[in-house]
Parts: sequence; C-alpha cells; structure tokens
Amino acid sequence: MLLKRNEWFIREHIAVLKLTDTYDIIDPASGAMLGIAREEPPAWAKYMRLLLSKKLMPSIVNIYPGEGVPPIMTIHRGVAWWSTKVSVRRANGTEIGYFKSKVFSLGGGFYVFDSMGRQVAEIRGDWKGWNFRFIGSDGSTLGTVSKKWAGIGKELFTTADNYMIALNASAPSGEDPRALLLAAGLAIDLVFKEKN
Repeated sequence: MLLKRNEWFIREHIAVLKLTDTYDIIDPASGAMLGIAREEPPAWAKYMRLLLSKKLMPSIVNIYPGEGVPPIMTIHRGVAWWSTKVSVRRANGTEIGYFKSKVFSLGGGFYVFDSMGRQVAEIRGDWKGWNFRFIGSDGSTLGTVSKKWAGIGKELFTTADNYMIALNASAPSGEDPRALLLAAGLAIDLVFKEKN
C-alpha cells in the first residue's frame, strides 16, 4: 500500500535534543498514516554525534508500513565528505538502487541509479534548496519534493521539516521506481538539510 501511491506527505518529528530522526509518512488526501521512517544508525555512530557532526557518521533509515512490523526497505548513508552515496535496499538486503550527491550544486541535488548502476533520474534543487524536481533520463519531470512551511516557531527553533513528495503520471510504474523516489525525498532531508 505504501509504495502504490503517487503522493506522500513527510512530517519530521520535533524534539529538543535528538540524536536520530523519525518521519511520519502520511496520505495527504486523507491524513491517514501510511508508514514511518526511523533513523537507526549503529550505536557507536549514534553516540559519536554528541562529538562530531551527524553528516560525518554513517546512518540507516528503516521504512516501516506501520508500528510493530518489519521494515519494507532501508536507506543506508555512508560517511559524507565531498560526495555522499546513499543506498536503497529491500528488507531482505538486495539493492533497489542508490543516489550519488552532486559535489557542486546551488540548491542541492543528486543522481538516482537503479540496481544495475544505470542513471534513471536526477534530483535538482532550486536556488533556496526548498523545492526539488525528479528529472527523468529523457529530461521530463517525473515528480517533485516541496518543503512545506511549518510555522514561525517550528521553523526558527527546530530542525524538523515537512515535505510533500508528488509523482507525475509520467513517473515509472512499479514498486522499485516508487521506492527510489520516496527514498529520494527522505534522502533530501538526510543528506542536505540536517545541520548537526
């Protein structure tokens, strides 16, 4: 059900001091919970975040279709120096695809590859890094990720962000392409937006 959709609203949980992130995945039409994405890095990396930037530590985000059930896919981010590689895997560990961040980009972005290493899309950010487009290999727009304003208090005093991920009718059908595009929306926050 989670991967058979064209739209997802991603709401990051708010916390005063947090070492990991949690995101609600919501149906924007009905407001119903579709799933949850939870950052679950190795214990040593989690606690090293007290001393070093979170971007320098590897991380894992597990995507669950609900509470108390196994994850359906995972997002693995390695150590980030100049360019970050983010792998997307099924629950059994097989790779669906991966992202490679751009070294120089005004608004942020990365390239999307399938499991065979073929580039299938590019994620391009606007100049302020709030809105992103999924661009197919033929140059068509497959979908968008837009940051949603959360209010002055939340924007000024927390790092929690809300995103709307929407796929166009031209987006590839099937669970793997949709899994990659959903993971790309989450990876935008994981790779580009986290500040600590």
